[in-house]
Amino acid sequence: MFVVSLTYIAPLSDVDALLAAHVEWLKQAYADGLFVASGRKVPRDGGVILARGERAALEARLAQDPFAKGGVARYDIIEFVPSMAAPGLEGLKEA
Repeated sequence: MFVVSLTYIAPLSDVDALLAAHVEWLKQAYADGLFVASGRKVPRDGGVILARGERAALEARLAQDPFAKGGVARYDIIEFVPSMAAPGLEGLKEA
C-alpha cells in the first residue's frame, strides 16, 4: 500500500484551473481499484492519496494526473505494509 503526498508547487489559482480534470482523473483511479482514499491537506498546500497495487502502475498513473502534466504538484510516495486496521477496514491489511 502507498501513501502519496502531493505538494503544490504553483499558485492555488493554477491548481484550481486544473481541479476539475484532476477530480475526473481521481474518479477513474477509484473505478480501477487503485485508490482507496484521498483528500486535501490542511492547510491547503497539497493533498494525500492512499493507494494499493504495484508501484510502477501507481507511478504511471501519477504521471497522468493533470496536476503533474500541468506542473503544479510534486509527488512523494511512501510504501508500507498495513498489518493492523480499525474495525471495518480489515480489507486494507496485507496477508
